[in-house]
Amino acid sequence: MLEQIENWIDATNLKYSSQKVSCDKFSNEFYGFYPAEFLINAYYVVVDQIPKPDFAGLREMGLGDFVDMDAAGITYKNTYYILPDAAKDLRVHFHELVHVAQWLKLGPDVFILRYISEIQRVGYNDAPLEKMAYALDEQFVSKGDKIDVPKYVSQTL
Repeated sequence: MLEQIENWIDATNLKYSSQKVSCDKFSNEFYGFYPAEFLINAYYVVVDQIPKPDFAGLREMGLGDFVDMDAAGITYKNTYYILPDAAKDLRVHFHELVHVAQWLKLGPDVFILRYISEIQRVGYNDAPLEKMAYALDEQFVSKGDKIDVPKYVSQTL
């Protein structure tokens, strides 16, 4: 299943590669939170529908609610997909970039396994990877102290 998910992710990222926009466009807005080099190597794609794998095996694993969940964005490796309504929302971009940092730190296999395990165990809202992203995006919107997010993620995970 893990290989199937990663192959789907790679195919999805390839399919949308010509539409990717570099997140370095947010260097001013996210200054102090994300280093320029990190943003240069992170991308987003505005899509009308969030791409999600929908394999029978995922539903059998109890992930049907996640697959069917309405989401403003989703991250696969160094690329995230975002709906047009959310594309102007810096908080959503910030949140998804936390996930880019998590993917980078954990690597695809560990990230996918951990994310699935967390959702199975405690649900989406209480999944530690999500809670970290929500806490950090809250710190950003509340004008909290600036921290190097990728470094924080790397030290925390």
